Amino acid sequence: MNLDLKGVAAATGSACSSGSLDVSHVIAAMGVDDLQARSSIRFSLGPETQASQIDYLLAELPPMVERLRGISPF
Repeated sequence: MNLDLKGVAAATGSACSSGSLDVSHVIAAMGVDDLQARSSIRFSLGPETQASQIDYLLAELPPMVERLRGISPF
């Protein structure tokens, strides 16, 4: 939701299971534990993605992660 408010399209699961609360089967197949799998973020990039958009994400994401880690019970 924080990323969406900043204009960044992201998801916590695979594209094929959009809307599901289950752990991504791709992440699980990599042997990642459940907590880590539920902490993953998927970003979709394409030929239209510009370097400036990635730079924007890289500037916005760390403070969000820090704030959310501060309020997380885990």
